[in-house]
Amino acid sequence: MSAVEQDLARHLSGLRRSRDWRLEELAERTGISRATLSRIERGDTSPTAHVLGRLAGAFSLSMAELFGAAPAPAERHMPRAAQPVWSDPETGFQRRALTPAASGYRGALIEGILPTGATVTYAAPPVPDLEHHLVLLEGALRVILGPDAHDLNAGDALRFRLNTPNSYHACGTGPARYILTVITP
Repeated sequence: MSAVEQDLARHLSGLRRSRDWRLEELAERTGISRATLSRIERGDTSPTAHVLGRLAGAFSLSMAELFGAAPAPAERHMPRAAQPVWSDPETGFQRRALTPAASGYRGALIEGILPTGATVTYAAPPVPDLEHHLVLLEGALRVILGPDAHDLNAGDALRFRLNTPNSYHACGTGPARYILTVITP
């Protein structure tokens, strides 16, 4: 298990305990089995993007915050080697925190790489009204926001507030690589 996955497991356990929630209560709030939650918190398994979306919603945190906010003041320089990378064990989606969430800052910058043909779906936004600015760097990406579909090609940008179920599908002949800025309301 990577250092990012170990940190995520500790952070998730700490979030639950800080709210005085039993695993059963978190299971009820997320629809994720108690056994799976326990395995995630122990670091026995890495959660999928879908599971992380449910956990973020239960804790009312953005995904960037779910991965853990750095204490203030955050370093201004973030060398590539220090940028945490998480991989979805189900889809192969990779999420690199270019500028991790930090106390005193409302935004985070993320690089996403979605393998060819892969889809990541979130049943609900973790926090209502999250502002997103997505720029597709490589490949083709279909973004579904509620009833609306947006087909992006390299160089295209999409700005939206996240208030609906959403999904991302790498629909080209290669992976979709993008930069995403997320701003918490």
